[in-house]
Amino acid sequence: MAKNTQPIAKRCKALGISPSVMGYDKKTTRRNAKPQMRRKQSEYAQQMNEKQKVKFVYGVLEKQFRTYYENAVKAPGKTGEVLLTTLERRLDNVAYRLGFATTRRAARQAVSHGHYKVNGKRVNIPSYLVKPGDVVEVCEKSRSSELFKKFTGEDAVFTTTPLWLERQKNELKGTVTRMPERSDIDFPIEEHLIVELYSK
Repeated sequence: MAKNTQPIAKRCKALGISPSVMGYDKKTTRRNAKPQMRRKQSEYAQQMNEKQKVKFVYGVLEKQFRTYYENAVKAPGKTGEVLLTTLERRLDNVAYRLGFATTRRAARQAVSHGHYKVNGKRVNIPSYLVKPGDVVEVCEKSRSSELFKKFTGEDAVFTTTPLWLERQKNELKGTVTRMPERSDIDFPIEEHLIVELYSK
């Protein structure tokens, strides 16, 4: 399976986003520490940058991203907002947002290895889209592993759960309370530029 192996900090800097968006709060880089004068970006470059930013954050490749966009065009509502909220509903993103993984990349791998269940059934498809009422949890056999122990107890890693999700206290279990909204996206993005790019 194709994947982006470029260093996280370097990629974040190029796209103009904080490493914390990717779950790397302590990730820093000293490369090109001095501010540089950059040429003004063309309209096309700005549109491409926004698309690459979203693809990078959610770990989606071009073909799949294009499919998400085409489905968003057909759905009611603003295309850009529908696109982003659809990406938010991916199981790997939900596992990350519930605090069951330190990064979306780690969550994606854990989903692929079958560590999560949705409504009592094991799901190993990272792109699986959750819906209101769905219960997402770590499988019983996986909870005792070192991979998940750090997410429970007094020393658990603190995470802020978005309003559309609800996590049971001290348990590796959460519920989708409603559909995500545009305001739930936790990084700066101008989705209208992506729509303009694909509309050409």
